[in-house]
Order: sequence, then C-alpha cells, then structure tokens
Amino acid sequence: MIKVGIVGGTGYTGVELLRLLAQHPEVELLAITSRGEAGTPVAEMFTSLRGSVDLEFSDPKDAPLAACDIVFFATPNGIAMQQAAQLLNAGVRVVDLAADFRIQNITEWEKWYGMKHVSPALVAEAVYGLPEVNRSAIRHARLVANPGCYPTATQLGFLPLVESECVDLSSLIADAKSGVSGAGRKAETSSLFSEVADNFKAYGVSGHRHLPEIQQGLSRAAGGPVGLTFVPHLAPMIRGIHATLYARITREVDFQQLFESRYADEPFVDVLPPKSHPETRSVRAANICRIAIHRPQEGNVLVVLSVIDNLVKGAAGQAVQNMNIMFGFDECTGLSHIPVFP
Repeated sequence: MIKVGIVGGTGYTGVELLRLLAQHPEVELLAITSRGEAGTPVAEMFTSLRGSVDLEFSDPKDAPLAACDIVFFATPNGIAMQQAAQLLNAGVRVVDLAADFRIQNITEWEKWYGMKHVSPALVAEAVYGLPEVNRSAIRHARLVANPGCYPTATQLGFLPLVESECVDLSSLIADAKSGVSGAGRKAETSSLFSEVADNFKAYGVSGHRHLPEIQQGLSRAAGGPVGLTFVPHLAPMIRGIHATLYARITREVDFQQLFESRYADEPFVDVLPPKSHPETRSVRAANICRIAIHRPQEGNVLVVLSVIDNLVKGAAGQAVQNMNIMFGFDECTGLSHIPVFP
C-alpha cells in the first residue's frame, strides 16, 4: 500500500485521478489540494465520488504531501516546476500531468509555453512517461513527465512506422480531433456549450504547443529529425481524441503485422482487425488506445486511425499506469475498466 497525494484536484484530470485512485487496491489517498476549495469535502464538489472519497480539499501549504510516496500534479503548466524539487528532496516520487518536464529543449519549451523554466535540471532528469516506449526508465524514475493527450494518440499511431523506417519521415501528417474537456475546466467563452455544440473547427494550425512534444518523441524513435504537420480540431463531444495519421510508404512491409507485433505485449494498445474504424466511444472512460491501419486504393499512403479517451489514456489513466510501473505493481492494477457505452 502506498500513500498518494494530488496537487490540484478540481480540474477534469484531477477528478479523473481521484476516480481511478479511489478504486486502486494498493493506494491510500492522503491529500488532495486546492487553495480555493480548502476545507470543502471532495464528495460535495464531485458527487460522483460520494462513498468513495472521504477527503477534504486542503491548502497546499498545509497538505501532508511530504508524507506521500508519490504526488501527482494535476495543475496548470508552470506549477510543478516550482514545487517538484522540494518533494523529490523529501524522497517523494512525482508524476506531472502538465507539460513542465516533457520537452528536453528548454528554449523550445519556453517559446511554446510563454514562461521561463525555473527547474531545467529536473527537465534533464525527468523520464517521458509513455510506457510503450520508456517502461524500463519509468520503473526507476523519481520524476515522470506524463505525456499530453494529442501526443499519446499520435505517437502510438506513428511509432511502428517510424521505428521500422518504412515511411517518409519528412512528411508525416496528423489530423487530430479532441473533445472539449481537453481544454480543461476553466471558464472560457470558447468552451461554452453554445459555442461548441453543433460546431466543428480547427485551431492552432500555425503551431500548437503539443507539436514539439510529438516531434521529440518521434525523432527519438527514428534516430533523427522527423517532419510533422499537426492540425488539432475541437469536436462537439466531452471526451475523446481521434487522430487520423498519414504517412507516405517508402518500403513495403506487412503493415497490419507490423502493428500487431509492435503492440502484442502492450496491455493498453489494441490493434484492430483490417478495415476497422475505431470510434472514440469505444474507449470512453478506459485507459486504452485503439488503432486501425488502412491503405486507401492500395496506394502509397498509409492511414492510421488512433483513438483514446483524452482524460484517461491521455492523462489520468496513463499517470496511474506510470505509477504502477514505478512501484512494481501489475501495470493493469486499477485500470481494467471496460469502456462506457453508449
């Protein structure tokens, strides 16, 4: 049994962490922080957790985070980099669900996130928490940078092709759609119901902050630079990411077999049969990525379809998966939820 704390528990990823950790047989929830809601019972704010979580929100300065074995940061970008060092020095392991430690190039990070990084030494130490790539390093990590939602769906879809060097790495295309919960729980006009419902739009076409994270991961897999066009879209749904990925074939292989072999031992990646079309509802509330491979008209372009729940495999579920690896638990512990339908 390990003691767990969460910094920033009032957002969508925070409450999703609570939902998953409250059912985890190896976890004791010790603290959940919120300056604005300190003293409020968690189940009063999130009634779905009544009978499962008895904690009250606590002010970060009073929370017993140093007594935890692991602390999750479900905070906006820029918070974990200020507080992680103190916890690490106290022997606490840290998983950051924001972007503070994902990008190794500090200058690049500062350009995309618009602030100065205050813990560059920790960036160098942090392990990128995509288990399908870094499982061994995650096992021994003190600090894990949990991947973003778009980067998870996109990298898992492209990785077998990039690793096998059978496609043109200079012209990859990712056309990705996300549910509105990906924007977080803050009040903004762009995420109001009347703005999102019955509407579909692209955004960040000139540049999105997840682009360098995806390129970094794919470039590592390729052993060299990767050219990627990444276009995100906002879809009128609450949860889910659907990434449609395009790659020009340069070497013939059995692509279905390539994907099936690459993910044969991965508990949370499901390669579907040929001609399948995965749907976001097929992964809703579950820690799984479903992938299908297509070759339209038997041409020279491969199309990969990759779907995840942005709050689970794209955030909180992957964070718990990383925790399981870090503490030697079975990787699927607390994560074997069947997707919700409809």
